[in-house]
Amino acid sequence: MDLSNASQQNLRFILEELSKKLNVANRIFMDEKHYDLNKYDDLKDLYEMVITRDQLSLAETDAFIDELRHIRNI
Repeated sequence: MDLSNASQQNLRFILEELSKKLNVANRIFMDEKHYDLNKYDDLKDLYEMVITRDQLSLAETDAFIDELRHIRNI
């Protein structure tokens, strides 16, 4: 999938993949309506960091989720 362009479809894909990799239990937190396309590059950078790791420690998972909180609109 080409993630170079900011689109709702790409945003949805990134959030779904992050949700899986970070084992987010509350999927509402990852709802695309809470994220702005203006912050797409930040989300894409975060996605690229997370997806390249084989495993994440608890501390890394917490740090990535905290970063998502800063990117999130609400």
